[in-house]
Amino acid sequence: MPVLCVLFALFGASSNALGTVLQRKAALNVPATRSLQPRLIADLARQPVWAAGIAAVVAAAGLQALALATGPLALAQPVFVLELPLALMIGTRVLRRRIPTAGWWAIGSIALGLAVVLIAAHPHGGNTHAPMARWVPTTALCLGAVAALVAAAASRPPGPGRAACLGSASAVANALTAAFMKSAAGTLSAHGLSAFLTAWQTYGFALCGVLAILLLENALQAGSLAASQPALTLGDALISLVLGVALYDEHVRTGWWLLPTAAGLALIVVGTVRLARAVPRIRAAPS
Repeated sequence: MPVLCVLFALFGASSNALGTVLQRKAALNVPATRSLQPRLIADLARQPVWAAGIAAVVAAAGLQALALATGPLALAQPVFVLELPLALMIGTRVLRRRIPTAGWWAIGSIALGLAVVLIAAHPHGGNTHAPMARWVPTTALCLGAVAALVAAAASRPPGPGRAACLGSASAVANALTAAFMKSAAGTLSAHGLSAFLTAWQTYGFALCGVLAILLLENALQAGSLAASQPALTLGDALISLVLGVALYDEHVRTGWWLLPTAAGLALIVVGTVRLARAVPRIRAAPS
């Protein structure tokens, strides 16, 4: 298992979690009626905390690119499952709250589940680039899923349902962004800046990344962190694993290894659900 890949992904998840918390803090100052409106970004951009959140997201993107350049997509992206507990731990610090005991057990469950999945599945191998015959249907399916989820969100009032739909849409866009980024990073590493700037995947990950951020902004504004973040982190990890295998011919263990992999996924799901339920019980820390 490439250690550098996991470390870069871990630092990227931490930076992304910080960015999410700062953007959520900014979103709390914007009326709920701004959801799914162009004016939302203009209102957010006036707040320094939002700019700091975007800077953290940009730093996370750089760390993510390094992770993808040093290891498989199916290994790097699942590490971002840790973004949820990291976001909540950072959020409680920023908002001066305290995580209950049940929340810490949930965080431990997620961390343990991720370790079991990565050890059992052992993502490895794969190519740096994918043929166009795979890119076309994969991109169409992902963008179609994003459109369907946005339409579902638009039909719901502000609240957990809309936030979950938009968080899921952002997860799909994030996974597709990572797939584009892996190819673009490989081009930069092998052929230099000139080839990187002329590769269509470079502009694919830039546009798709902007789409993912816009969806995330609306998800954070539409409902609580507990509503949007589980769908975002779990969806991103699972879809990225599928894209790594389907696009880049990456390999995961099968056979009896599927049993501990499934057990690890179950731990992640249980931990995520319990952590989401623990959020409303977070109280202000004693001064």
